[in-house]
Amino acid sequence: MDKSFFGTTQMRILVALSLLMAIIALASYASLNFEKIQYSNPTPATISVIGEGEVLAVPDIGRFSFSVMAENAEASVAQELSGTKINEILAYLREQGIEDKDIKVEQYNLYPRWRYEERVCPIGSYCPGGERVQDGFEVTQSIAVKVRETKDAPKVIAGVGERGATDISNLNFSVDDTEALRDEARAKAIENAQAKAVVLAKQLGVRIVHLTAYSETGAAYQPYYKEMSMALDAPDGGFGGAELPMGEESTLVRVNITYEIK
Repeated sequence: MDKSFFGTTQMRILVALSLLMAIIALASYASLNFEKIQYSNPTPATISVIGEGEVLAVPDIGRFSFSVMAENAEASVAQELSGTKINEILAYLREQGIEDKDIKVEQYNLYPRWRYEERVCPIGSYCPGGERVQDGFEVTQSIAVKVRETKDAPKVIAGVGERGATDISNLNFSVDDTEALRDEARAKAIENAQAKAVVLAKQLGVRIVHLTAYSETGAAYQPYYKEMSMALDAPDGGFGGAELPMGEESTLVRVNITYEIK
């Protein structure tokens, strides 16, 4: 009877269904394990590229500083002397088309001056050191100037010296709108990085999916700077100013871009 039962069609169907269910269970278990593996290591494959962009520009503004120093036994007289020279120079700058917004006071200092008087002592006796005695006052004013017509900078500097500036320094030429230069250089750097990424993906035999990270690893702009600290005493005939070459300024931006690949 048992042999007849196991040999029946119903039994064969039951065994087949049991095997099918076992196969489905094993497949589900394998799929679950595969998903767990993917979840435990979610980091996608990526490539990173660095792009550079450089923009050259001719400086369009010049900057310099000048100082006026005056001395007198009376503080008020020293201030008046200094103020008179400053006012004359400021009037000249305005005549040259330089606006008040481009003229800025950097320093104003009033100091007492001192000197040492030696004591007269008998020979062979103890003689203390000299005595510090006030010897008037010194006034120094420093002004920073921005020249928007760079071709006029030599003439303006010479004119300031002719009108009593005792020191002219910190001359530099630069580009007024450096943000526009950085934007242009950044666009070039991104384009350069994208081109590198396409070539690299082709060489690796992969496909770029999307961008995952971006950073700027460096952005630099350096104006032309010339240290020029000197007194300018021009002859009565006037001086048109020394030639001051400006050259070109470089703005460099580097970007680092990471892409997910498949």
